[in-house]
Amino acid sequence: AGGLPRLWPGGKVLPPAAAWRPCGDPGTSSAALEENESDLFPDEGRMIAARLQRPARALAPVGRRVRYMSSATKTKDDADSAVPPPPTADTSGKPVSFEDISRAAYRIRKSVRHTPCERSHVLSELTGANIYLKKDLMQFTGSFKERGASNSLRSLTEEERANGVCAASAGNHALALAWHGAQLGVPVTVAMPTVAPLTKVSRCRSFGAEVIIHGAHIGEAKAFLERERPHQRYVNGYDDPEIIAGAGTMAIEILEQVPNADAIVIPVGGAGLIAGVSLAVKTLMPAVKVYGVEPDLCASFQAALDHGSPVAPDLVKPTLADGLAVPVVGPTSFEVCHDLVDETVSVPELMVAKAVLRLVEAEKIICEGGGATGLAGLLPGGPLDRPELKGKNIVVALCGGNIDSTVLGRVIDRGLAADGRLVRFVSTVSDRPGGIAELTSTLSELGASIKDIYHERAWLATSVEHVQVKC
Repeated sequence: AGGLPRLWPGGKVLPPAAAWRPCGDPGTSSAALEENESDLFPDEGRMIAARLQRPARALAPVGRRVRYMSSATKTKDDADSAVPPPPTADTSGKPVSFEDISRAAYRIRKSVRHTPCERSHVLSELTGANIYLKKDLMQFTGSFKERGASNSLRSLTEEERANGVCAASAGNHALALAWHGAQLGVPVTVAMPTVAPLTKVSRCRSFGAEVIIHGAHIGEAKAFLERERPHQRYVNGYDDPEIIAGAGTMAIEILEQVPNADAIVIPVGGAGLIAGVSLAVKTLMPAVKVYGVEPDLCASFQAALDHGSPVAPDLVKPTLADGLAVPVVGPTSFEVCHDLVDETVSVPELMVAKAVLRLVEAEKIICEGGGATGLAGLLPGGPLDRPELKGKNIVVALCGGNIDSTVLGRVIDRGLAADGRLVRFVSTVSDRPGGIAELTSTLSELGASIKDIYHERAWLATSVEHVQVKC
């Protein structure tokens, strides 16, 4: 593949046979080498190994190609320059393996978009790091959930396909399952709570899914399905092994697109995405840091880490990052990634609003609050705004773009307020002709414009010749 070295799990780079002799004994043939590959990446996984042919990761100065070599391939001239491979994370015994992610990547290769991962000049200048945006909000239904949904549906038995599947969701998972179910001819039933946005309800129906509105929240919707649809396979949007494996395919794409990445930042809700990504990253390139970012108002992953098992945090409130508002992370996801994620941080609501605003203004990207939470952690003043990350190559997952227009307007207003570009004040002016004109003239001289203005006469306890004006 163009003579580029190949990256294996554990960080080892294997040069092409045309330029170097194969790993192992000096006489090892290329055919034998392919046999060894099949041991490491069984079945479809071997094809993913072939896809990972790319430049070696720059561990020292940017642009320097570092070769990890076994003693069989090391020559005398290489003895001083070779870099030992970083230790591979222990991923054995987990409910999801890297081979599952490899197979998922093969299964969904034609049904899910290979989304771009591009450097943002503006955000890089703003944060002091090289920021790459993995734009998974460009999937057909607007979120990364398609990866897991497609893999899950393609893993069904014939009987399960005939019976159909069901899921409880208020948004992205429902859309992804409905769309891919329609493409595969698998009946899909979605139970959505009464608070689900009407636009998402109508889109699910347009994809051919049976939509049932039931319950005040997803928990009640799920209980309804378990009671009324026991014959259908229930697909958990963040905890099924097939969902986690599908989500992990994002990491394979990221490492192909940004081979010199130093860190990957992932929004955390139910922990399915960060479980798949961290497993793939720590298998392929364990030196790459994986950071999780969740909203202050629902920091369920940190609560699980502190407790040692999934539990609800002390504080659970509605958040701008509504897609991440999962009170208890998935037990399977937690088992997969609790020891693979390098650090988890949380961000306040105003930082989430700022992140949405920055993406709209700088990148012309409309991203939902949950999808922008990873960027919120890196903005100035955020928990990942640290000296050790300055100048690093950081990939931020933008994992969802399904936001209602009314909510988007409120989020942008909050972002402007957090920036100090939208302010409010109360002023007392004369209630005679010209009083308001004097105020607006002063604002004009300062270069400000008025968004809203309201007169308040009844509650002013001073002269009746004056009025309060709220701007």
